Amino acid sequence: MKARKRRRGFTFLEILIAMLIVSILSGAVGLSLYRHVRRAKVEAARTQIRTFMAALQIYRVEQGGLPSQAQGLEALCRAPTIPPVPRAYPEEGYLESRNLPLDPWGRPYVYLVPGRNNEPFEVISYGSDGEPGGTGEAADISSASL
Repeated sequence: MKARKRRRGFTFLEILIAMLIVSILSGAVGLSLYRHVRRAKVEAARTQIRTFMAALQIYRVEQGGLPSQAQGLEALCRAPTIPPVPRAYPEEGYLESRNLPLDPWGRPYVYLVPGRNNEPFEVISYGSDGEPGGTGEAADISSASL
């Protein structure tokens, strides 16, 4: 009798087990990355608000006052056309971009003059939920607390 040749290769069960292990590992890595992305968005909002704060301080020094709430943060990108119109607005504006950036969740920043606690101004991102209040990544990020 001839000896049967044993085929070399993987069984269906071995392939399923390998796929299960890869799926579990990729899920764990994906969750970890998602947490880092959420934290990065919060930090990006803080950084952008700090940039607005610096630009507003320069605007105040050069123009003798802050943009009004009606003029909004757009006054940092383009010369306002509603009063009080700045005397000598710099051609390049006060931000690197001529377009006002949105917060990391795709919503406009809120600009208040004066701020909620009697600060001269306040710049706010309402976080991931876009609503006042909240906790975690949905918490408000305000220039008053930076």
